[in-house]
Amino acid sequence: MEFEKYPFEKLRELLEGVQPNRDLEVIDLTIGEPQFETPDFIQNSLKESSDLLKKYPKSGGEEYLKESMIGFMKRRFEVELSKEELIPTFGTREVLFNFPQYLLSEVEKPKIVFTNPFYQIYEGSAIASRAEVEYINLIPENGFQPEIEEEKLEDADLVILNFPNNPTSSNLNFEGFKKWIELSRRYNFVLLNDECYSEIYTKKPPLSLLEVAIKLGESFENLLVVNSISKRSSAPGLRSGFIAGDRDILKGYMRYRTYLGTAIPLPLQIASAQAWGDEVHAKENRKKYVENFEVANRILDIPIPEATFYIWLPVKNDLEFTKTLWIESSIKVIPGRFLGRDGVGRNFVRIALVESVDRVEIALSRISKYL
Repeated sequence: MEFEKYPFEKLRELLEGVQPNRDLEVIDLTIGEPQFETPDFIQNSLKESSDLLKKYPKSGGEEYLKESMIGFMKRRFEVELSKEELIPTFGTREVLFNFPQYLLSEVEKPKIVFTNPFYQIYEGSAIASRAEVEYINLIPENGFQPEIEEEKLEDADLVILNFPNNPTSSNLNFEGFKKWIELSRRYNFVLLNDECYSEIYTKKPPLSLLEVAIKLGESFENLLVVNSISKRSSAPGLRSGFIAGDRDILKGYMRYRTYLGTAIPLPLQIASAQAWGDEVHAKENRKKYVENFEVANRILDIPIPEATFYIWLPVKNDLEFTKTLWIESSIKVIPGRFLGRDGVGRNFVRIALVESVDRVEIALSRISKYL
């Protein structure tokens, strides 16, 4: 198997031998890793349960963790799941990589369709699954919405959406999800929405694919979502995520997972159960990102997006902009072309507003000089 270099490796190569401005503090806005402290109650829960490291965790997760995740889905989306309709996972990166391999293992000529630009694990899973890839291009001309010619879906086995979207910050409304559910029924493909940014929003809470299915009176057949605590709780190190939806697909996938060795250690399960069960800290967390977007709106004169913590900024040349910004202003961003294929993402840069509002203001003030 030959995998594409990860975006951050490409960035290292682009900036190799290039030094930042030594008179200015380096601010890295490349990675979607919250730089805020994990709330104390989550840290304390982890510390207090460290004695459980002597025990093996269950592959399917402890009941209290499942119940906490199911409770989150009910509170947040009014989606009532049975325990057969949700599997705790070791974050979502691993499930996004290995689930397609499980799903497509017996398909002779598998085909995966996913949004472009994208979280590169989608591409990695397609390569590992020997799958043909079709892109759903998110570009300015379609308002960064998932539009595709229907004939390209006729032989699709799995479609991966990502809304709220990384990196474009676009969102999908009720009618948008409805259309894709209808397409899933029409062409009989599994539809998975990566909802890892659903809890980082500025005003109206984003919808879940499963929430829309319920409102349409649809079953969860061939419908799945993944979500994670990483952004919501500033706790990517907890590696706490889940996949939920079609119970028949998940039944077989759960048996497959018993062979993977991806069970979540018990102290992490206890701490993440506490986090999934609390909405207060998530609300406080969102306020920080709203502040950052208000600063971005003021300094860069850009509209405040509905969700995520990214700015998808158009520039004249994403590679030159990235290098110049690093050399002259000690700010690091990701060129958009590293996140897309077939020219999609070219001449955009992704800026992750994951720092404190003061550092974001400093960084964006420097960036504004080059626009």
